Amino acid sequence: MSMQKEWVVRTKSDKELVKKLSEELNFSKLITNLLIQRGVKSQDEVNSFFNPTLQDIHNPFLMQDMKKSVERVERAIKNKEKILVFGDYDVDGTSAVALVYSFLKNITNEIDYYVPDRYSEGYGISIQSVEYAHEQGFSLMITLDCGIKCHKKIDLAVQYGIDVIVCDHHLPDDILPNAYAVLDPKRKDCTYPYKELSGCGVGFKLVQAIAQNQVVTSETIKDICRQYIDLLVLSIASDIVPITGENRTFAYFGMRHINERGPRQSIKSLLEYNKIVTKADVNIPPKNTIFVREITISDLVFIVGPRINAAGRMDVGRNSASLLITNDTDEIKKLSERIEIHNKDRKELDSKTTNEAIDMVASELNLETKRSLVVYNPSWSKGIVGIVASRLVEYFYKPSIVLALFDGMITGSARSVKDFDIHLALSQCSDLLERFGGHAFAAGLSLKPENLTAFIKKFEEIVSSTIPETSTIPSIEVDAEISLNEINMKNFTILKRFSPFGPENLQPLFITKNVVCADDARIVGENHLKFSVFQRNNRSYPIDAIAFGFGEHYKQITSGKPFHICYHIDINEWQGKSTLQLNIKDIKFEL
Repeated sequence: MSMQKEWVVRTKSDKELVKKLSEELNFSKLITNLLIQRGVKSQDEVNSFFNPTLQDIHNPFLMQDMKKSVERVERAIKNKEKILVFGDYDVDGTSAVALVYSFLKNITNEIDYYVPDRYSEGYGISIQSVEYAHEQGFSLMITLDCGIKCHKKIDLAVQYGIDVIVCDHHLPDDILPNAYAVLDPKRKDCTYPYKELSGCGVGFKLVQAIAQNQVVTSETIKDICRQYIDLLVLSIASDIVPITGENRTFAYFGMRHINERGPRQSIKSLLEYNKIVTKADVNIPPKNTIFVREITISDLVFIVGPRINAAGRMDVGRNSASLLITNDTDEIKKLSERIEIHNKDRKELDSKTTNEAIDMVASELNLETKRSLVVYNPSWSKGIVGIVASRLVEYFYKPSIVLALFDGMITGSARSVKDFDIHLALSQCSDLLERFGGHAFAAGLSLKPENLTAFIKKFEEIVSSTIPETSTIPSIEVDAEISLNEINMKNFTILKRFSPFGPENLQPLFITKNVVCADDARIVGENHLKFSVFQRNNRSYPIDAIAFGFGEHYKQITSGKPFHICYHIDINEWQGKSTLQLNIKDIKFEL
């Protein structure tokens, strides 16, 4: 099923402001409009946007409980107490564990790390981990990317005499857990200026504070960034947090570090499985079809992140943390090979389960009238239900829940469509659920098997009665409609400086109407279109384009009739030449 997407062009900025700023900056109105859309409305803001500095990184002691946390860590180090660094099994959690553990390991040997098993322990602090900490004599536990809702587990730790410092970035309950300290910029009484840090970002602030408390110099933040910023940008990219404010600064310097100095060897090893190396590694031995190029946020999201997550889905998340921590070449090779095998297994299982779920949905007689999808198979793996739910949303564009059976309990993941709060919908079904959590677009849940039928019925009723009509049609938000004549190297050079791209600063997306294909269209790879386009009405020069997965449209674009395109502007580097290229995201034909 290929659903027609609606193209929604963002509202143009105030004409007078665009004109004024364009003249001040000597930028085209196109570029200026894009900046204003992103909230950049003055020369000073433009300079800060394009040229982040380490001075943009906030003082960590502005975070509630930071002073208390630093004093407790320092006391533990001084008294040779055992410290346990605990983190979730996804990329954000394992990168946070690697960062905080590696930093503290340089100061104390009385330290270990713990990553819970997705299947036997589940998300967040587990009873097993608290029992382990107690049995092994740990008196301080630092939780990363989790803990803010683990009230009972933290109460148990307190009973055992274990102090817990929570480092989390999720929205807290009205009552905070009974931890020794809670570092979370989203807690109501926290005045920290930036609220959208990743879990690893909160861990970084703790490390920054400890370093700053020991040696107060301007070099402190530079040293910390030099050692750990590749881990931090990996978490920012993979956890899909907004790339604004402090996150933009971290991402900017993180990507610069990765491309100019090279990331840690473990991240390099995962990139090399896609035959990609950074330009910093020009002295590596040549390999077949190796691509030496600039690494982007997308490479971290789609190449490195899934491999790290695969360990937690198919094996144990501790392997990912160990890979990110170790400097031993043989250990890196062994762990990365193991993780690559798990990633391949994960992709095969993902594909098989997705196809089964799609077939299950497609066989429903009332599919067209249903507003939600809930599918269940007791044999599916708990570790990939979130991925499959996302695939169902892409395919059918309805709020989707995918469920599996684990330890006698039905458990699964929910994914939503735009403007529909799936967490709120689940809260209205709470009487049928054992537990649930998450946010507006993604959530997890568990329920007893005997409640499944009633839950499916109630969830559909709630979605049907509350989902906005705009949430039933897939759409693409477009930055501007432009002519091909506006695409030139000067504008592209400035557009490139908008990066790093991510939530709330997505790569600019444009539409151009009534383009015509030149006589060079061909299908490349399995199902991709390579061609060039021009506009007859303004006599534009042909511009190269690539459309991944659009091979079935070959006959339509070569018919000679005009069509409309939606695209990013990229650059294609081939045999030492660089040319502008349109990366096509959607095509529309006149009926």
